Amino acid sequence: MRKFGLLVSILILVSSILAACGSSGQSSSGSSESVTWLVNSGYPESNHIGQGIVSFSKKVNEATDGKVKFELRPDGQLGYEGSEMLKVVRDGTVEASDVLLGSVAGDEPLYGLTTLPSLFQNMEEARILFDIARPYFEKTAEEKWNQKLLYIAPWPLSGFWTKNEVKSLADLKGLKMRSFDEMSTLAVQAVGSTPAPLAFSEVYSGLSTGVIDSVLTSSVSAVDGKFWEVLGYHVPAGVLAGSNALTINLDKFNALDKETQDAIIQAAKEVEEEIWNEVKATDEEMLTTVKENGITILEPSDQLLSDIGEATKSIREEWLKTAPDEAKEIVEKFYQEVGR
Repeated sequence: MRKFGLLVSILILVSSILAACGSSGQSSSGSSESVTWLVNSGYPESNHIGQGIVSFSKKVNEATDGKVKFELRPDGQLGYEGSEMLKVVRDGTVEASDVLLGSVAGDEPLYGLTTLPSLFQNMEEARILFDIARPYFEKTAEEKWNQKLLYIAPWPLSGFWTKNEVKSLADLKGLKMRSFDEMSTLAVQAVGSTPAPLAFSEVYSGLSTGVIDSVLTSSVSAVDGKFWEVLGYHVPAGVLAGSNALTINLDKFNALDKETQDAIIQAAKEVEEEIWNEVKATDEEMLTTVKENGITILEPSDQLLSDIGEATKSIREEWLKTAPDEAKEIVEKFYQEVGR
């Protein structure tokens, strides 16, 4: 009897241990765990880049039942320069970031295509270009930079923001103009101004102190920077348009189950479509805001637009001579599509 009692006690103990192990294993399964990843951004949460990330985060949170959460760190809070972003996402220093594609062209020449001056003439053509370029951009991000490109967010076309009126190319000569990447720097030089590649956080102080007296950028940045406090005029010349991509470290993405990956990709597609659909309305809204606050908008003449196109022609030609083969293929397909 004593042996039987001992055997029963042992069986009860083993059963308890197995039950505890089974319960512990269930609670640590991937389906019940969640992750929260930071998303770096150099822009305010209020602008369309920040709002796109906020929308994306909400969609992912809902679609994954809270399994994956993205938290935005806007305004450069994490301290990284725009040109560093491919590297810090590749290395997993941050899980995800928006990347101004033109700003990383020094590391990845293919992305320099995004801000070639006067390549596309309106946002409809820009969409055609990026639709063609998208698979090339994705492949490069994955194979060379260990990251998944989730979506591309365009900016409105950039124009000139100045203290004085600009009616001709001659009026641009000698200005000290802020540029934001290699291509915009070359464009500023081409029209006769002196480029100053400042971070956006330094633009307002630069204008206030006279370090610069003009800016090549979009209407969104003009509102973010309250340009009406330091500048008087805007010429919407459509010189070029920057674009951002939201990317995530590929190791982090690949560690997720297929269902979760698909949910993230679907959320990214929805946000990208929203941003492209809204970019024209966003531009009009921002232009209305700057005008109401005192900026005079000067519509460029056909002559000025023609002169800018001619002045920047050599930039496009020279860049394509040494550009990656993929870039040449993209431009060829683009010209065929738009009939140029």
